[in-house]
Amino acid sequence: MDIVIRAAVIFTAIFAVTRMVGRRELAMSEPFDLILLVVIGDLIQQGVTQSDYSVTGTVLALSTFVLLTVALSYLSFRGKRVRKVLEGQPLILVEDGTPIEANLRSQRLAIDEVLSEARMQQVVALSDIRWAILETNGSISIIPK
Repeated sequence: MDIVIRAAVIFTAIFAVTRMVGRRELAMSEPFDLILLVVIGDLIQQGVTQSDYSVTGTVLALSTFVLLTVALSYLSFRGKRVRKVLEGQPLILVEDGTPIEANLRSQRLAIDEVLSEARMQQVVALSDIRWAILETNGSISIIPK
């Protein structure tokens, strides 16, 4: 039972940290990020199991993570209010060629990052953007004029 409680606490901590880090940072993938995720995974495993290398301990920890993930997914599916809390909402970064500074600042995004994404979607200038939207998965959708 100790492993289940530790797994639930770690799951909650991971969820909170990923929400605080921000959507865009989680969507970026660089080699350092991949290595960091592997190291974090190892650290979490040690914290959850306290070096319990038994199959039972591993199954309990994994089952707790899976159960909590499915439970959050179900709650998100069933309730609109809960979905807003768990997944967030899309955020408008640019409207009719004008950056919305408060939204950019809240997500720690520079306008250059939005313009970079716009160029990848064949939109050259800021004035050509009707909407730039930070989606809940961290990607930026560009809707041209």
